[in-house]
Amino acid sequence: MELNFGPQHPATHGVMRLKLKVDGERIVDCYPIIGYLHRGTEKLFELHPFFQNVPHTDRLDYVAAATNNLAYVGAVEKLVGLVVPPRARYIRVILAELQRISSHLVWLATHAIDIGAMTPFFYCFRERELILDLFEQYCGARLTLNSMRPGGQPYDLPQGWVERCGEFIAEFPAKVDEYEDLLTENRIWKRRTVGIGVLPPETAIAYGVTGPMLRGSGVDWDLRKALPYEAYGEVEFDVPVFHNCDTYDRYLVRIEEMRQSARIIRQCLDRLPDGPIMAKRPRVLKAAAATEAYHAVEGPKGELGFYIVGDGSTNPYRCHVRPTSFMNLQALPEMSRGALISDLVALIGTVDIVLGEIDR
Repeated sequence: MELNFGPQHPATHGVMRLKLKVDGERIVDCYPIIGYLHRGTEKLFELHPFFQNVPHTDRLDYVAAATNNLAYVGAVEKLVGLVVPPRARYIRVILAELQRISSHLVWLATHAIDIGAMTPFFYCFRERELILDLFEQYCGARLTLNSMRPGGQPYDLPQGWVERCGEFIAEFPAKVDEYEDLLTENRIWKRRTVGIGVLPPETAIAYGVTGPMLRGSGVDWDLRKALPYEAYGEVEFDVPVFHNCDTYDRYLVRIEEMRQSARIIRQCLDRLPDGPIMAKRPRVLKAAAATEAYHAVEGPKGELGFYIVGDGSTNPYRCHVRPTSFMNLQALPEMSRGALISDLVALIGTVDIVLGEIDR
């Protein structure tokens, strides 16, 4: 029998349709059908100057706008040869790690409530609200931040911001412990996640999976360590890796990543250098003809990359996005074969997709 799951279903976290072949309660095959949220973002990049494209990136993975900003401006800086001042690099890392925590909190809240645990939803959004307050105090926006520019940062940290951020980071690890008290040894949670959605490491690599999904399959790969960018080479942190390859291990990876993000932010706040926040650059950026650059960052969901081609004008000739959610979604059919229909919501949640990034 064929069964349609979505596109109007709360567990798909957006407008995605899964065409299922089922035998009783078991999934025989799964075909993701996407494109409902396509907006032609990559074409829009070609129609606007380099500076004006930053807001477009906010609307890709709209749960992690700062990460999109970081990947895009990094590609532009490579293309035109801009060197970012140290203070701006540290501010970027702070924003990116706050965004990672915020994204993981949304993932955990929605993943838990999909499976049937309501209380973690309220706990996670309690802390996320504090992060959004910090974003608002920095740039005036809470979700689509437009928080970075090619060459540096548009604003310095406002007075008192470092202290407020430090207070949040000091208290946050105890909040993560609260999430674990609710879920990690909860027998219902474990029965819904342990052994569900097994993704062997060789299969994950073959599908181009990155981020917590890859590290939950036992592969130690994190761009912040492997190919350090911004100030990541100057801070200490651990990369959590688990080897059971299932939904439960991917949960553990993201839980530990939140702790490590807090650790990174604390170091950046303590070492934040003085100085300018913007490189010396012309008011209008032009890329030389026949130039190209690719820059990737380790986002909350995995590797997010921008490939930009210059043609001598103020606009990109071509801009292609390597969207994390799109790549990770390719492994969903593999994980769902043989699973129960009732486990499909757990499998969608463990991939942690955002349809704005998938459809672009």
